[in-house]
Amino acid sequence: MSEASNSTRPTSARFGKAKVSELPRDIIDLAAAVSSLSEECRKQLEPSYSRVIDSTKRRRRILSLVQDALSQLRLDMKYLVFDLEATRRERDEFRRQLDGPE
Repeated sequence: MSEASNSTRPTSARFGKAKVSELPRDIIDLAAAVSSLSEECRKQLEPSYSRVIDSTKRRRRILSLVQDALSQLRLDMKYLVFDLEATRRERDEFRRQLDGPE
């Protein structure tokens, strides 16, 4: 591992509790920039950075839930359309039986 990658690793552990792969590149870059600041500045920015991390993770969870709900809705719609078509076929068949041969 190079020196540059070693210097960003503690930053992601220090500033973000999330795994690096869960975070957008911009936030990882922000963590690296904040880590290069003085200790006083870092301490001032840590709460804001934590809120950004939390809101990013919350948005991702919400997006995932919405995507799952949409997938389930699509599947449910396919079942409903299939059921409707089967019900129509049964109705038409019963009507033919009631009408009898002509």
